[in-house]
Amino acid sequence: MAKIVFLPHAELCPEGAEVEVLPGETVLDAALRNGIDIEHACEKVCACTTCHIIVREGFDSLNESTELEDDMLDKAWGLEPESRLGCQTRIIDEDLVIEIPKYTVNMVSESQ
Repeated sequence: MAKIVFLPHAELCPEGAEVEVLPGETVLDAALRNGIDIEHACEKVCACTTCHIIVREGFDSLNESTELEDDMLDKAWGLEPESRLGCQTRIIDEDLVIEIPKYTVNMVSESQ
């Protein structure tokens, strides 16, 4: 079973976290299932960028991004070459190291 290491994030997981994931599970679903409340304003349909993540290790092992995801990512704050949307990023069989950006494009957090 693959695992995701989430780097420390001041609000969502201050100590960082390591979670096990099932093949084919999205990064967002694995995070939510383990109490890491990454925002997802569009309810996981690739219509926003609030679940923007940066894949620090394991990027090449992931499913390919779609044209829709790439178009949405162009709107993300702090975009990097290894950026993905957590709702669209499916784990295949390799471990990942993920950074959750400090900011999203939302003016107000959905969880408040």
